Amino acid sequence: MGDNNATSLLVQTKKLLRKYDIRTKKSLGQHFLVDDAVLEKILDAAVLTPDDTVIEVGPGLGLMTAELAKRAGWVIAIELDNRLAEILRETLPYENIIVLNEDVLGTDPATLLKGSAPHFPPQLRSYKVVANLPYYITSPVLRHFLEAPVKPSMMVVMVQKEVAKTIVAKAGDRSVLSIAVQFYGRPTIVAEVPAASFYPPPEVNSAVVKIDVYKKPLVPVDDVAGFFKLVRAGFTAARKQVANSLAQGLSLPKEEVLTLLSKAKIDPQRRAETFTLEEWAMLYKASARLVK
Repeated sequence: MGDNNATSLLVQTKKLLRKYDIRTKKSLGQHFLVDDAVLEKILDAAVLTPDDTVIEVGPGLGLMTAELAKRAGWVIAIELDNRLAEILRETLPYENIIVLNEDVLGTDPATLLKGSAPHFPPQLRSYKVVANLPYYITSPVLRHFLEAPVKPSMMVVMVQKEVAKTIVAKAGDRSVLSIAVQFYGRPTIVAEVPAASFYPPPEVNSAVVKIDVYKKPLVPVDDVAGFFKLVRAGFTAARKQVANSLAQGLSLPKEEVLTLLSKAKIDPQRRAETFTLEEWAMLYKASARLVK
């Protein structure tokens, strides 16, 4: 792992925390990755080249940021913590790293890619997201990038293990989150990561998820917002028959919902968890006028 092989991530992390008198903030979900082998798996999964631009969310102490910068052309590191952002600017001697002290959910990827450094290539349109995500913003961050007008070609993110399982779930155990991710890309679990791989260790285990983002959504719909309004309605009453959930979620008479399901050739006694994305698309087509 480059120059860091001689000094483990744990040693480097504790040294930086002492040097700058940093106290981790539970409110920001700060758990620093200190497992060299896991970092290597993240870097390998991202398949970086000098032609790549990486947006890193929550770089923390910058140890992964430095490794990303050695492999990618540019790294845009977005750090919410003011103090950590200052330290990153001080400790990362790489001309191809841009540190932004911002809330990632308030940024626009297209604007970021226009460049905010003197030598940053203008109008970049392709990028990858690599992040050790704080658990409490996992879903919002995934949606932020996957729903953006300019989407990443790939996301490699550390998330809570149970959330990772939810993201990659197949028909039969799906949720709004798995549908939201799989609508835009193909997720796979790269590695499971024990709590001991972090400092301080969180209370749960984690996993690295790779999402290969499609050039176009997996199923064609003319109104994405309407499509997901329908999906959310289908999960209104979890583990209940979809006819009941849709009637409740869309505030429609059950008879009307049964007609829509019949048009889409879907058994009204099935549960939303069992639907394929193609079936959701067929149901949306049958009910589009009702979910605009």
